[in-house]
Amino acid sequence: AVLVESVLVFSVVLWVHAAVWDRFSWCAVALALQAFYVQFKWDRLLQQGGAVFQFRGAANSGLLPASMVLPLLGVVMKERCRAAGIVYFERFGVVVASTGMLLALFLSVLAVGITKPVPTNTCILTGVAGSVIIYTMKHSLTVSEVIEVLEVLLIFVYLSMILLYLLPRCFTPGEALLVLGGVSFVLNQLIKRSLNVIEGRGDPIDFFLLVAVVGVVLLGLFFTVLFTFMDSGTWISSLFFHMMTAVLGLGVIMPWLYRLIQRNPLFWLLQFLFQTQTRLYLLVYWTFLAASACGVVFYQNAKRSSESKKHQASTITRKYFHFIVVATYVPGLIYDRQLLYVAAVLCLAVFIFLEYVRYFRIKPFGQTLRHLLSLFLDERDSGPLILTHIYLLLGMSLPVWLFPRSCAPKGTLPGAGALVPYSGVLAVGVGDTIASVFGSTLGEIKWPGTKKTFEGTMTAIFAQIIAVALILIFDSSVNLNSSYAWILASVSLVSLLEAYTTQIDNLLLPLYLQIMLMA
Repeated sequence: AVLVESVLVFSVVLWVHAAVWDRFSWCAVALALQAFYVQFKWDRLLQQGGAVFQFRGAANSGLLPASMVLPLLGVVMKERCRAAGIVYFERFGVVVASTGMLLALFLSVLAVGITKPVPTNTCILTGVAGSVIIYTMKHSLTVSEVIEVLEVLLIFVYLSMILLYLLPRCFTPGEALLVLGGVSFVLNQLIKRSLNVIEGRGDPIDFFLLVAVVGVVLLGLFFTVLFTFMDSGTWISSLFFHMMTAVLGLGVIMPWLYRLIQRNPLFWLLQFLFQTQTRLYLLVYWTFLAASACGVVFYQNAKRSSESKKHQASTITRKYFHFIVVATYVPGLIYDRQLLYVAAVLCLAVFIFLEYVRYFRIKPFGQTLRHLLSLFLDERDSGPLILTHIYLLLGMSLPVWLFPRSCAPKGTLPGAGALVPYSGVLAVGVGDTIASVFGSTLGEIKWPGTKKTFEGTMTAIFAQIIAVALILIFDSSVNLNSSYAWILASVSLVSLLEAYTTQIDNLLLPLYLQIMLMA
């Protein structure tokens, strides 16, 4: 299974390399080769219990697929913005690619350093790949860009030491690279833009995303440190939690956002949400869907209390939420993508805040949330946090947040790139859902080395092609320019990756589909 997963990732890397064909795509190939070898060292460390931190079990390290996400995303973003003539975001793509490569090299060097005996061949390969990447960065990056990349690496090192210690068994090494690397990059971008706010670069909704992500992470770190010295389950601690959340929100996060957008954040947000009648209709519709999702949770828990033998929700039951999310995102993508962008940020902040309430057992809802959500746990929620619903939201939202709007003059990219904002809907909302439902009910032929079925994968590919056809019918801004073969190959590769990966597919699959469509 690991070998097939690696072959699929190599296929994506070579595909992007053939489409771009520059020094950074060559570096991506070198990084993929060394990550392939180092991945087996990480796997051995996890099996022997020799890793520095406790990682999620029942999965391989996932180093290769995770290592290639940021570099490939930066490479295709650079190429798209270069074609559009937007120099600022072309350089931003270079920084993203360089940062991803350096973070992946750091994880590789860490694995090689703690492996005993020292793997000579892997050390040589890592050294050669690192030399090629650093040489390319030396001749491609300005001094300020080199400093920016090193800042992200420094933040990643400290954030990893803190969060992997505080949250054992929540991530694999690859998932930690993706999640913590992304948070580190966002934090560095927020600091950089806060210091250069006079330049007036950026959209208020981008600043809103940066401040919201950094704000909820800092909030979690603060309360984690605080509740190591006091019991979080008492009424006094719960009252203190709510008071400090209000103080940090109104006293730190709101002024920070005010400095960036140069207006009152609350007034700006209210004006933005209710600006048009279409937005009002979408908000009412989304409120109804959110109430429906809550109704599913309460109904399934009521069934659990009446059926003592049923302790966990079935796969099909969990996929109800995928259908609800698809019904949420598709109208937003068709009618108002900016509103969807901001609504997804708000939803992410609410999800993470509720997870804090559940994790710290904050009264009056902490224990209730623990009871309600325990029904939907699966083997990936082996740590103290429940992250699968947050990963689902991220998988649907990241293609919307990472879409290079400034490099798309008409609001959409040409060819297959027009489907980039739909990557989450196609890969997770349609493909993963259909594969799970049909694979678990009708599947008989299993892929070698996995529990996934041939029937589930083929049905997922077919469903995504139908979804693309429906998008063409209902979204007039999408014009594929006869790039159907590329779309079919992209969907097929990502569906096969879903069958063989042991990483969080809700997070990984949309990013790979976005990379393929942007290439």
